[in-house]
Amino acid sequence: MKAARISELKKELAKLDHDDLFDVCVRLAKFKVESKELLTYLLMKADDEIGYADELCDEIDANLNTPGRIHKKTLRKIVRWMDKSLRFSGDKETELQVRIHFCRRIQDKRIRFGGCRVSENMYATQLRKIDKAIEKVHPDLQFDYNQQLSEITTPVYH
Repeated sequence: MKAARISELKKELAKLDHDDLFDVCVRLAKFKVESKELLTYLLMKADDEIGYADELCDEIDANLNTPGRIHKKTLRKIVRWMDKSLRFSGDKETELQVRIHFCRRIQDKRIRFGGCRVSENMYATQLRKIDKAIEKVHPDLQFDYNQQLSEITTPVYH
């Protein structure tokens, strides 16, 4: 089955009454975990963007505070989860706060990439995403975020 375009889906959803729309949402949430997570964000977290960003930062801290060495597999898992969670929000300030927090924690924990190109590229990609997101926030905030970016662009330990 080919998926319908968003405009077609909007028209069909507009035709539904409250109970049918409710049933569609519940069924969608049961079908896939990511849909359930998005629905959770939209219904319970979207009105408190600062709290959501803090929650994401706390989750990053919890994942990086595991005993022993942090391996590239762990970093990749955190980055995938972080990207997915930030897609739910779509707010650039939240994205900046969380990505900068992630990069700071890598530096604070003195995570050594040891010449691992994958991990080095992963960190560099986060810096590029931060730089790109800074361009999309209000000019008054750009200065503050650029300062924070300059703090984390110092070389990561090798």
